Amino acid sequence: MRRPDGESADFDAFYTGTARRVLFHVYAVCGDLGDAQDITQEAYARAWQQWPKVSGYDSPEQWVRKVAWNLAANRWRGLRRRLAAHIRLGPPADAAAGPSPERVAVVAALQRLPETQRQTIAMHYLLDMSVQEISASAGVPAGTVKARLSRARAALALLLSDVEVSDAA
Repeated sequence: MRRPDGESADFDAFYTGTARRVLFHVYAVCGDLGDAQDITQEAYARAWQQWPKVSGYDSPEQWVRKVAWNLAANRWRGLRRRLAAHIRLGPPADAAAGPSPERVAVVAALQRLPETQRQTIAMHYLLDMSVQEISASAGVPAGTVKARLSRARAALALLLSDVEVSDAA
């Protein structure tokens, strides 16, 4: 959203003069610096969206603090709801299981591929991109993409068959 330079400068001065105090206030409220930074940023973003109105208040900083307080309270309510649901329903069935041995083997095998092959495989199979889309995205000819896919498949087959053989032994 573009604003006249005067409004932008006014907001910049307001932000510079108050952001540290608001951040400390929010940090004292929520107790987590990362959350406090996120909440403060969101509160100032809302102030910026309504700056012509907010700048006319007796204390725009108080308005930002109130918005930040409401955002922090909403986070706490959401956390409380999630905690209550977790207590009521218990953990998800697969939460304690961890990744399957197959998933671990595939990830390990992918990490052993050259970066270009790994990237091409990920784009093709995980992002469902066509050869032409990968070619455009990577800036390489379609033939190169096809070659990378072929080599990556062959390498994965070899790496994964080694895992199965070593697991069976």
